[in-house]
Amino acid sequence: MAPAREAAGVMGGAAPFAPPPAPSAAPSAAPSAAPPAAPTALGRWLRGERLAGDAAAAAVSARAALRARALMIFRRVALAIPALIGVVVVSFVLTRALPGDPAAYFAGPAADAASIAQIRADLGLDRSLPEQFLVYVGDLLRGDLGQSISTGQPVAEELARRLPASLELTLSALALSTLVGVPLGVAAAARQGTWVDHACRALVTAGVSLPTFFTGIALVYVFYYLLGWAPSPLGRLDFLYLPPEPVTGFYTIDAALAGEGETLRGALAQLALPAITLALFTMAPLARMARAAMLEALGSDYVRTARAAGLGPRKVLFGVAFSNAMLPVVTTLGMVFSFTLGANVLVEKVFAWPGVGSYAVEALVVSDYAAVQGFVLAMAALFVALNLGIDLLYTLIDPRTRSAQ
Repeated sequence: MAPAREAAGVMGGAAPFAPPPAPSAAPSAAPSAAPPAAPTALGRWLRGERLAGDAAAAAVSARAALRARALMIFRRVALAIPALIGVVVVSFVLTRALPGDPAAYFAGPAADAASIAQIRADLGLDRSLPEQFLVYVGDLLRGDLGQSISTGQPVAEELARRLPASLELTLSALALSTLVGVPLGVAAAARQGTWVDHACRALVTAGVSLPTFFTGIALVYVFYYLLGWAPSPLGRLDFLYLPPEPVTGFYTIDAALAGEGETLRGALAQLALPAITLALFTMAPLARMARAAMLEALGSDYVRTARAAGLGPRKVLFGVAFSNAMLPVVTTLGMVFSFTLGANVLVEKVFAWPGVGSYAVEALVVSDYAAVQGFVLAMAALFVALNLGIDLLYTLIDPRTRSAQ
């Protein structure tokens, strides 16, 4: 009967009653998450070893970067030595080719031939050119640039006294032109085709076209003669003030260090017009390069990617485009500085500024060999040092250079 009943239930009746399962001997415990194991000494040691390895790798990378930078400096200095040797040779040959006789100038118009010959022998000009060159190189190795026949003073002392005046004028003009020209170029690139762009191009054209002596004379005529706002253009400091105690050779810095407010104001007043005159000339290449570099950066792929990523216009302009556009501007700034330092003679003449440019021109007029050679060598050394500084600045600005190193 039991099999028949089970079959009936399966074929269409009620489901058969299933007996309850037999109880197990011991109920099974529910699985639970095991507590985290305490870090073992081995694990801590392994993690410490990994962190120490990262620190060691960072230290090795820093030392490698320092070695690469030191190697770059050594390579630049080594390459500059042949250039300086060439400058010494060329300046010696060219000064000897200048017209005029230094002995005749030193002897005076009333001297006879015997006196001129005696002075020429005293100056060593009666020797052959190879002998004169060997004597000149020997003096250079001892740090002696010779004695100027026009001033009667050692050339090294004259350059040390006049070079700070030229550096103060040049650096002030470059600071002013950078503060005005670079933002103007950036604004012209950001607003291409507007009145800002047209004003920038007009200012650049005027700065390149107008000679510095004309700009200086015009500023003196307007601000000194007509308006009376500027002091007389007669040197670095008006005769009412005494020069400050020399520390750096820059009157403005030395007066500030000495706490002489009146002298500082007088030095700044004397510096204003020549610095503006030179800044109008140096502003043109800086503004032009800033505009061209910004236009190229704003049309690049990474700027379009930054805009597509949702960055704001100000962030794109100053955070992305400006940082990349400043690399050629830095190069142009170095070139303008090296050119302006030796070529600002017209500004120095207009404002009676006692710099190295006017000193070199006066030495050229009287064929002062030692002064001309000292000036050329000093400018070459400054140019080499400036290029080295630009290379070092590039390693700090350009991430591609750091990656290459």
